[in-house]
Amino acid sequence: MQLNISTGRSFAMREQDYSLKTGMQADQLEVSRVLRNTYGLLALTLAFSGVMAYVAQQMRVGYPNIFVVLIGFYGLFFLTNKLRDSVWGLVSTFALTGFMGFLLGPILNRYLGMAGGAEVVSSAFAMTALVFGGLSAYVLITRKDMSFLGGFITAGFFVLLGAVVASIFFQISGLQLSISAGFVLFSSVCILFQTSAIIQGGERNYIMATVSLYVSIYNLFISLLQIFGIMSRDD
Repeated sequence: MQLNISTGRSFAMREQDYSLKTGMQADQLEVSRVLRNTYGLLALTLAFSGVMAYVAQQMRVGYPNIFVVLIGFYGLFFLTNKLRDSVWGLVSTFALTGFMGFLLGPILNRYLGMAGGAEVVSSAFAMTALVFGGLSAYVLITRKDMSFLGGFITAGFFVLLGAVVASIFFQISGLQLSISAGFVLFSSVCILFQTSAIIQGGERNYIMATVSLYVSIYNLFISLLQIFGIMSRDD
């Protein structure tokens, strides 16, 4: 009888271990699927944004009113979030990233019209690619849990928001450069946090993962563009 009990317990333990391993393998497959879909969609949205930026450049459109920008961005962002689990979420994602790409056109024209503007734009683009690639590779290789950065992101958002509001009402020397540097740091932390969330299984929706990474890359590029532009004028 004792032998039968021990054998039964051993079988139960093996069955439990098998279930755990199967569950872990399923989780890893899900993580791999989300990563693959996220980076695939991210590449497509970045390319689409580039096309829309080029269209805006050729049309020589001016930068729209800030309220149009805010309403357009947040409206499309919340729409994407609402449609995140359907195929219409993909349509909304391309609408959002296309809109942001179109807004980039007049910004690029302004910098390209400066002396040495082409170098400023190419430097910002190269640095953005380097930072995103380096941070992503670090998290993917080390597989570290970056969830502890959530508090920093929340605090950083409100600090930067306050600084942006202050820059509207007060002309403080060096404030714009400080804000741009702050956004570079903030965007970098967001990339670490979002990539880790995918790997750790905290983010299972590749549409929202793509949008989060896209916005971080976009802000990173704009901020580096401003920093290199300021440095170029100082020279």
